[in-house]
Amino acid sequence: MPAKKFVTWAAAAFVAFYVIREPGGAARSVNTAASGLASVADSLAAFVTELA
Repeated sequence: MPAKKFVTWAAAAFVAFYVIREPGGAARSVNTAASGLASVADSLAAFVTELA
């Protein structure tokens, strides 16, 4: 259990460091992830619509 907590804190520290050092890159990463999720949602909606 302590290893899991350490990995979680290390990941959070890395994200914080990345956001502070490269805010533009972090924004692009979030934008890319959001666009990917929107694409998945659109595809899922089209699939469900075709089922009906």
